Amino acid sequence: MPKRILISGGGTGGHIFPALSIAEALRRRWPDCEILFVGAEGRMEMERVPAAGYKIIGLPVAGFDRRRLWRNAGVLLKLWRSLTRARRIVREFRPDVAVGVGGYASGPTLKAAQRAGVPTLLQEQNSYAGVTNKLLAKKARRICVAYPDMERFFPAETIVLTGNPVRKALTECTLSQEEAKSRLGFDPSRPLVLVVGGSLGARTINNSMAASLDSLLDGETQILWQTGRSGEQTGKGATNGRKDVIATAFISDMATAYRAADLVVSRAGAGTISELQLLGKPVILVPSPNVAEDHQRKNALALADRGAAVMITDDEAPERLAPAIRKLMADAPARQKLSENILAMALPESDEMIADAVAKIIENND
Repeated sequence: MPKRILISGGGTGGHIFPALSIAEALRRRWPDCEILFVGAEGRMEMERVPAAGYKIIGLPVAGFDRRRLWRNAGVLLKLWRSLTRARRIVREFRPDVAVGVGGYASGPTLKAAQRAGVPTLLQEQNSYAGVTNKLLAKKARRICVAYPDMERFFPAETIVLTGNPVRKALTECTLSQEEAKSRLGFDPSRPLVLVVGGSLGARTINNSMAASLDSLLDGETQILWQTGRSGEQTGKGATNGRKDVIATAFISDMATAYRAADLVVSRAGAGTISELQLLGKPVILVPSPNVAEDHQRKNALALADRGAAVMITDDEAPERLAPAIRKLMADAPARQKLSENILAMALPESDEMIADAVAKIIENND
């Protein structure tokens, strides 16, 4: 009988891409397995998952407003409805295992699976465990983590150090750095800074870049700047008529963009960090302050403390980001050292390791 696997989570590319990577690894292992995704209505996964060829069901779940608590009455109602719907999904799909990758839908889905006696596997992407995963961990069969020393959050006997899965296209790109620059429309002989704010953009990074382009474009440095949709007008206004810089709302070919980059400026989402680790890219991390439990700052610190990244807080970025970019672009040995240190933290084949853990659960070997 085909294996039946429930995968839940999403909200941002940082949750969706790993989930799809895990699904692909499971399909390679069991080509006839049945995989059902559960996401949050109105979120990115409701488009990206079907586009990848998988069925997804949405829950009416939403995140808590931690600053304006009086607005959470509606959130609690949506949570109750989501739990009810999740119980029905589990009952009708009858999964052999449920996998949670983080995001709004993961909590109610994995809770419903555990109540139904379905074994669960959690994927904790961050260096500091979230509240939902800490609650679900008590009944989880396995917890796949991306950082060492996670015993402070989870039972040691359930932890498997796997890293975070990344898109295969990123590591399979065969272009040289010069070829990648040419393909993107840049001079292959000159250094390139890649600026990305995550799949949803980043206002502080965008504003800091817009204010400092004159000082960054020194005749040598080139810039590829992903603004996100929310920063598209900021980018267009700042780059109007300028040479050596391309601002775009979305970069469709991130494999080529990463390969071309001599330095990356980025938010500190767990998925992005895993990509940078595997590719060995020197990076300036500007963690978002608008993330639950300050996950991004803690992720960035986990690298900065090891000399694997430069961290600049969001409120420091307007003054410190441009000088930090200029300093690193003028210091190739410093970039090389960052590259070596971040590469040493990489955990390759994460998707296959997580698929191994799922297989052991299903086959009652673990």
